[in-house]
Amino acid sequence: MSAEIIVGTSGYSYDDWRGAFYPLRLAKEKMLAFYAREFSFTELNSTYYYIPPQRVFARLAERTPEGFIFTVKAHKSLTHERDENPKSSAEKFLLAVKPLCEAEKLGAVLFQFPYSFRKSEKSTDYLTRLREAFPQVPAAVEFRHVSWVEQSTYQLLRSLELAYVCVDEPRLYGLVGPVAVRTSSLGYVRFHGRNAAKWWKCKEPWERYDYLYDEKELAEWVPRAHNIARGANRVFIAFNNHPRAQAVCNARTFRNMIQASY
Repeated sequence: MSAEIIVGTSGYSYDDWRGAFYPLRLAKEKMLAFYAREFSFTELNSTYYYIPPQRVFARLAERTPEGFIFTVKAHKSLTHERDENPKSSAEKFLLAVKPLCEAEKLGAVLFQFPYSFRKSEKSTDYLTRLREAFPQVPAAVEFRHVSWVEQSTYQLLRSLELAYVCVDEPRLYGLVGPVAVRTSSLGYVRFHGRNAAKWWKCKEPWERYDYLYDEKELAEWVPRAHNIARGANRVFIAFNNHPRAQAVCNARTFRNMIQASY
């Protein structure tokens, strides 16, 4: 059997989505409820910079309907700064997201590592310690460096029950490329756009993700998504090309493609 393929966007609270997706005068605190009318899943990316108190996650759970799912990006202390012992940071993070767990709305914790995190004995040991700090929590790992694209990586992730995050991004030397693989009961794909000109040379981080996929590019991932879903419990598809609500446009198109392909 194949899992449900759930399509959404990486974040939802963007001012430049007003007019393109949200009504122009919609208050920021009403964006999530509006978003949840159409999509049943979103990533929370702001948690990379700051871990909010429990009450913030409790409000997120309250403002969304039953069955709505969040995936939450891990704080930078766990992925970019990487203390030798991640247990302390993990406990703080897990305590904060507890309301989502209790509401059965936490789909996964997303660990997005930087390009500088390359495969080595030290880094694979860190993944093991990280998993021990997040026991029994659905978790997904996104790598940016091509050194991780090999069978031994997938075997390690399977042994740790960590989901490999498949990515679509510019076809640039050193990046992981469009690998479609599943290493746990959870499948995960993130679309970052293919803005090669801005990937390494951007004045603002958002410029890297300023890209609108065409239908031909999206169609490449329809059979891949079905392959990932085969035997899985759940598959998340997240569009991170957020400038000017391009993520919404592409998420709608891809969702329609998936529905039409059954």
